[in-house]
Amino acid sequence: MKQAPGSKVPIFYLQISNFFSGVSNSVVMITIPWITLEITDSPAFAGLVVALSAIPSLLVAPFGGVLITRFGSKAVSIFADLLSALSVVAFPLLAITGNLTGASILFFALLGAIFDPLGYTARKTMIQPASEKAKFDIHRLNGIHEGLLGTSWIIGPALGAWLVALVGAANSFWVVCGFFVIAALAIALVRSSDLQTSTPASSEERSSFSNLTLGFRRICEDRFLRTLILAVLVIAAIYLPTESIILPTHFESINKPLDLGIVISALAAGSTISAFAYGWLVQRMSGKVLIRIAFIGASLGTLGMAFLPGFGLMILFAVILGLSWGPFTPFLTSKIQSRFPSHEHPMVFSAQTSVFYAAPPIGMLLVGFGVEAFGLSPTYLFLAVTMLIVSALALVSRPIRTES
Repeated sequence: MKQAPGSKVPIFYLQISNFFSGVSNSVVMITIPWITLEITDSPAFAGLVVALSAIPSLLVAPFGGVLITRFGSKAVSIFADLLSALSVVAFPLLAITGNLTGASILFFALLGAIFDPLGYTARKTMIQPASEKAKFDIHRLNGIHEGLLGTSWIIGPALGAWLVALVGAANSFWVVCGFFVIAALAIALVRSSDLQTSTPASSEERSSFSNLTLGFRRICEDRFLRTLILAVLVIAAIYLPTESIILPTHFESINKPLDLGIVISALAAGSTISAFAYGWLVQRMSGKVLIRIAFIGASLGTLGMAFLPGFGLMILFAVILGLSWGPFTPFLTSKIQSRFPSHEHPMVFSAQTSVFYAAPPIGMLLVGFGVEAFGLSPTYLFLAVTMLIVSALALVSRPIRTES
């Protein structure tokens, strides 16, 4: 297919892949904890599954930049989505044969988690070259990319909950498999020349694994990014267990899977709206204001949800949390794109992904045991208060206060 200069075709296919991969992962975030609770009836084991499934990602993520630099973002993205599709097929097949156990769920959750950071990082590095080829504003495209990812998290949890109620958690993985295949095919339709950066890596950089630590070094050298990413690391360790353990445990205990999907979708809806608005917001307010809104709003929204209010209030606080945090991810992406040359983006984005995978497994494991030892409500309140304290400390730190 011939494309005119400035064609937006690469952007279209990139966002199709971004969306369907996001839907797949958001459905899995609902169905794996749910099916684990169905089989084991143990929040602690559900927390263990979610925590351990993050470990392969943590180990693989640092190599993402090296693999992308060596083989190209297109090849890595296709590879990751196709292998993810194969890993999720195991769930319905094992269910059919009667061999779906806690141990088998843990094994295939671990296997599937290997490929997620590779695909995520590869698609992230495609944003700038796609923007350059299409002559499309990079801030607006960052917002669209995160907004569509957020949209997938609106549809995915609701779809996952609906599938659990209609056909059962195991059979929902057939749909997940199909979505991963669509994500891979979309990237396959993008020409490789449309994904080349304006400052390509040298042949030595493409062939050498010695640059494995480059992204980490770049982040550590930048005081602002180092402080910001460290704060988000702690917040992620606090917040992610609420979606993967606390909320599923709460709604599973009252047998309302659809309510779980609606609450998480409400959170994603707020995040999506403000992420789409990022290109507009960044022209009207400073980075410091965006950071304050993200940290304060997300903390207050989490605190409100931690009291486990009625369904209506739970949705309201979820929307507040999402609206506050939505612009943060495209903001951080834009900062990385503007502070480092494009041929270093795979390494820096890979390091960022690695850092974000570091603490959540510990948080998920501790939260699972905390729920069993102290109860759901006290554990949730403790997490919310801790998140509020960390946000306050980050906002008064010198690197963030002095950033323009």
